[in-house]
Amino acid sequence: MLLLVRWCQTLLVNLRFFAITVVWTLSKLLLRQSLKTSTSITLMTPLKANLCPRRSMVCSLSRFVTWFLFPIYSRTPHTHRAATELKCGGLVVACTFDHRIADAYSANLFLVSWAEMAQSKPISTVPCFRRSLLNPRRPGSIHPSLNDMYVPVTSFPPPKDPQPGDDYLISRIYYIKADQLNLLQSLATTTNGCRRTKLESFSAFLWKMVAKHAILNNVDKKVTKMGIVVDGRTRLSDGDIDKASLMGCYFGNVLSIPYGGKDVNEIDENPLSYVANEVHEFLDGAVTKEHFLGLIDWVESHRPVLGLAKIYCSGSEDGPAFVVSSGQRFPESKVDFGWGKPLFGSYHFPWGGDSGHVMPMPSPSCNGDWVVYMHLLKGQVELIETEAAHLFRPLSFDYLQHPNKE
Repeated sequence: MLLLVRWCQTLLVNLRFFAITVVWTLSKLLLRQSLKTSTSITLMTPLKANLCPRRSMVCSLSRFVTWFLFPIYSRTPHTHRAATELKCGGLVVACTFDHRIADAYSANLFLVSWAEMAQSKPISTVPCFRRSLLNPRRPGSIHPSLNDMYVPVTSFPPPKDPQPGDDYLISRIYYIKADQLNLLQSLATTTNGCRRTKLESFSAFLWKMVAKHAILNNVDKKVTKMGIVVDGRTRLSDGDIDKASLMGCYFGNVLSIPYGGKDVNEIDENPLSYVANEVHEFLDGAVTKEHFLGLIDWVESHRPVLGLAKIYCSGSEDGPAFVVSSGQRFPESKVDFGWGKPLFGSYHFPWGGDSGHVMPMPSPSCNGDWVVYMHLLKGQVELIETEAAHLFRPLSFDYLQHPNKE
């Protein structure tokens, strides 16, 4: 318990809640039984869950793939699970997690363990709670860049109330075909042949869209910021086989959110390859063991005050800001409660600030397509749907049933 309290005081980010929603179309009795299973909660000791089956008579599955249905809870305990029954006979399973306790990687561990327990299978990955894996160094060493990425929560006033006429954040879910992703990646390749990843290419394209929206709407704040979430588990292992094994099942929060800030005209006027190179550059310094060791030291130096990723708390003060978090490791095929894999799964991130959040995930079809959850300003979404409709296609039940049909 003391270790847990200590970890709660030294979390890397304070992002409130995120939610994971998974849709099935078959039996509901097995799920009701698994909802009563408490072994997975016991296994994940930081989580104290409320179980909440509920019924909905106003939603069909085809409607639900666009809109989330889950209850809103108080901030404690740290996770909730709910089952929503649909008119078509399908089920929606929703889990909310407190991001101060668990990141998405840890949430994935929980979901897979829960599904394995429901089928009376042995747990494939027993979670590790060894907080000493993240002990600070003595003496600590903090790179100055970390003070630009993170700030103590006490440094900021309460958020401002929205003003009449202000743009507001909305959520949408799209799919992107594999051939369009490959084309985007080829356009992001530099003139010297340096190939960027699909995530870097995709993020660069979104950054250009957000910058263009700011220019078209004469936004008086001329700097746009974009961050990308980086998982530190493999970076902290750094070739140590034993530590890699422990970090691979580590349950907690091991994230960093490096970001870049550029003039909107610079992002808009330059080619995609230039912007992708800028993305790669600010990422390059944060995908190292030293970066995460420095971040642990930074957290230790500010205890007991919590730290917050700067792009989330003040990212939009200079101009439009958003964060991209890859969900490519979401273990959808493993979240099987006994009647087959889910038809669809996605994340929702209602954190309450004015910075956007985008999460690309693999398509359930496993054919190279992406499913993209997007939480951006309404005006930004409208521009993307107008100018990039060939890339971002609204997710539909027809696509989930026939993903290879154009």
